Amino acid sequence: MSEIKILPFDSTHLEQLIKIWNSIVAQGETFPQKEPLYMKDGFSFFSNQTFTGVAVKDHRIFGFYILHPNNIGRCSKIANASYGVTEAARGQGIGKKLVLHPLKTAKEKGYRILQFNAVVKTNLPAISLYKALGFKELGTIPGAYESIRGEYEDILLFYYNLMDLK
Repeated sequence: MSEIKILPFDSTHLEQLIKIWNSIVAQGETFPQKEPLYMKDGFSFFSNQTFTGVAVKDHRIFGFYILHPNNIGRCSKIANASYGVTEAARGQGIGKKLVLHPLKTAKEKGYRILQFNAVVKTNLPAISLYKALGFKELGTIPGAYESIRGEYEDILLFYYNLMDLK
């Protein structure tokens, strides 16, 4: 069996990425979006990111990440990223590969910081991974995330100084 590779997004990935994206949105526990992504808008969405990486193994897609600016103008050197892994592939190290890949990519694209604005406090696997990889926690925004159950949960902010990469 081959190794997971992170490939640049292309149109052949679209249907699978939308399926993964919409599954996470429907779960209502980590992504801020409430509405699904449709095929008619999906290609534009994924291709207009600074970079969309697709986790592929044996011609199967197991996850993705999107990398884009976190802000504009004088703060435009801060990147933001979102990640998605298929439910069946969670806990197999794919998320780690997806989180590591944009560190190098973001630096190559001229970003200085990778920041996460809204990590739901109950997303313990992600929080553990970010801390293990050297992300620094900036703080907590109380009750800022409305879960699918209608409960308000805290979100955490994290950042990684890309200037620390060699």
